[in-house]
Amino acid sequence: MSTSVIILAAGKGTRMRSSLPKVLQPLAGRPLLGHVIETAKKLHADNIITIYGHGGDLVQKEFAQEQVQWVEQAEQLGTGHAVKVTLPVLPKSGQSLILSGDVPCISQATLQKLLNAAQNTGIGLVTLTLPNASGYGRIVRENGKIQAIVEHKDANDAQRQIKEINTGIYCVSNAKLHEWLPKLSNNNAQGEYYLTDIVAMAIADGLEVESVEPERAFEVEGVNDRVQLAALEREFQADQAKLLMQHGVHLIDPSRFDLRGTLVAGTDVRIDINVIIEGRCEFGDNVEIGAGCVIKNTQIASGTKVQPYSIFDNAIVGENTQIGPFSRLRPGAKLANDVHIGNFVEVKNSSIGLGSKANHFTYLGDAEIGAGSNIGAGTITCNYDGANKFKTVIGNAAFIGSNSSLVAPVTIGNGATVGAGSTITSDVADHCLAVERSKQFVKENYQRPQKIKK
Repeated sequence: MSTSVIILAAGKGTRMRSSLPKVLQPLAGRPLLGHVIETAKKLHADNIITIYGHGGDLVQKEFAQEQVQWVEQAEQLGTGHAVKVTLPVLPKSGQSLILSGDVPCISQATLQKLLNAAQNTGIGLVTLTLPNASGYGRIVRENGKIQAIVEHKDANDAQRQIKEINTGIYCVSNAKLHEWLPKLSNNNAQGEYYLTDIVAMAIADGLEVESVEPERAFEVEGVNDRVQLAALEREFQADQAKLLMQHGVHLIDPSRFDLRGTLVAGTDVRIDINVIIEGRCEFGDNVEIGAGCVIKNTQIASGTKVQPYSIFDNAIVGENTQIGPFSRLRPGAKLANDVHIGNFVEVKNSSIGLGSKANHFTYLGDAEIGAGSNIGAGTITCNYDGANKFKTVIGNAAFIGSNSSLVAPVTIGNGATVGAGSTITSDVADHCLAVERSKQFVKENYQRPQKIKK
């Protein structure tokens, strides 16, 4: 059976107190709506219909690369009205999952259970039993079967004692949506068209309304303000940390770890506190990440040790490499095996060969460094003339003295040596020494300027 996904994403999110539409607020580094779209894609939905309203231009621009069909809800007249505006583009056969753009953590597994449950009857929903159900629509059952959903404001005292709630996640036959949605009424306390009324229509048609519960309660938590967003962030991160630990990753303190993307990790990976992983990262066996590191879209091979407060962005790191503390690998940094990158060293768009070292206060940009070379403290590759970038090539077993400036384009040969404090503007041949300094000038009995006393 073909499956459509309808995502309600038209709300303004006034309680966020933000110029950004609610569905664009970030959870784990991705917009709320992005999580829902990603889950819909995992289900291989035939089409994803997203209803937009407030900030629609921003929302559509954010997801311009996604295969999404956009439908505008110009007036905010309730959830029933929101789904109704999709009817002109909604297929008349198959079934639809109805999701909310501000309920980002619903899982593929829960939705698959819902799809399976609703196939025979034509309608199903996700429910949840809470200790305190105040404010939520209640599931009214008779002999165990769902008879109605009653909104909190419309519920009587007895109905308000019910603990089972409606999560707002449905699976409904498209044919029934085309039949039921035009019949919705706004005769209720809110003066809105409730999607929940289709349950009563299903009962009237003699259909049994199926229900499933999520494995984890936070899957169906919605976000209406920043307090809820922060709370859901921690629940989401705790769940990701748990999954990583179950796969063998050693998190020193899972409550102080953030994964804002995906991490593929080998065995005996150790991650200290306050580490942030972004994008797609891969860590080999026995990798150790020190406290406070931020690592984005990076591959780190087996045995590498990263000391605290280092920052990686789109880098590739070889085996048994030592990095940090306070190192920065920028996009295009490629480190071979056994490389040492030390404190306050920055590498950008550069490859560093087997066993080479840059241990202190160095900038290596647009450089190619061979194997076994040593880059002294304070060395910089002067790769930018204010308009264009140029390349520095350093051969194997070269030695660059401290506080040297290598003005690109320039090549330092195999086994060459650059004396400390040199500014090198011409190529240095293999096994040669290059020193470029002015002659030391000494003035005896020199008196430094003195402060003028007031």
